[in-house]
Amino acid sequence: MRIAEIISSRQPVFSVEFFPPKTGEGRDQLLETARDLAELELDFVSVTYGAGGSTREGTVDITTALKEEVGLEVMAHLSCVGETRDGLAGTLDRLERAGVDNIFALRGDPPRGETDFVQPDGGLGSAAELTGFITDRYGFSVGGACFPEVHPEAPDLETDLTYLKTKVDAGAEFLITQLFFDNRSYFDFVDAARARGITVPILAGIIPVTGYAHTKRICDLCDASIPAELEQAMLAAEGDPEAEFNLGVAYAAQQSAELVAMGAPGIHFYALNKAPATRAVLGALRAAQPWRGARGRTTRS
Repeated sequence: MRIAEIISSRQPVFSVEFFPPKTGEGRDQLLETARDLAELELDFVSVTYGAGGSTREGTVDITTALKEEVGLEVMAHLSCVGETRDGLAGTLDRLERAGVDNIFALRGDPPRGETDFVQPDGGLGSAAELTGFITDRYGFSVGGACFPEVHPEAPDLETDLTYLKTKVDAGAEFLITQLFFDNRSYFDFVDAARARGITVPILAGIIPVTGYAHTKRICDLCDASIPAELEQAMLAAEGDPEAEFNLGVAYAAQQSAELVAMGAPGIHFYALNKAPATRAVLGALRAAQPWRGARGRTTRS
């Protein structure tokens, strides 16, 4: 089923991002994680795509397995890095034959050890170009990434939004944000996007912190900020894994509850291929159903 249709009919939606494991054992563990989380009525899951196509085969394999073996609705990530148009078309053909309906179109990060994106010979140079390439040739529902704290390569929000609009104009039917911890960043970003004529649904990307040091490294890589209050609370845990896990789950549950109560059309969890934290947060949301309460605003249009 097309994710654009899911979002329009089931808000709020809840989804999870996975990455292709490198071993057979990791594959089995991932499928077990997916089955565990599927019990909480996931609306869809996505599977990432490595820089330079380094996990291309794994992306196709895991996306297909999650659909066929676990019964989940799936979305495959696809990036421009290291790919020709023919290579991209070959991957899209395989996904289409497998019955996959959804693609997350990305420019992609440079391969490890490189600092700048270089458009491949015979390839594409941006997520907007990839989105247009897909929508011109295929019937996939296409999603795109957005950045509440501004893309690291954009000089300012206005420039970032101008580019984001080109993705939507090329056919992106929904957007998913980079991870963030301050809900004001999300709501301010949505307001700014709406003012620029970007009307597609914008799902909020949330990462439940299971370990402070690891999460901080992730934030440093993607230029996401950790609020001082959360950082201080994490430091006060003094490296206690259980304390950090419990704090991270509590924070993500509260953050997600506020987002959906205030009209966010869905939450996309960055689960890092592990079930416990995301299961705890999503279980709390399913039990409390904060979206049924009074809404102070709406971000669905």
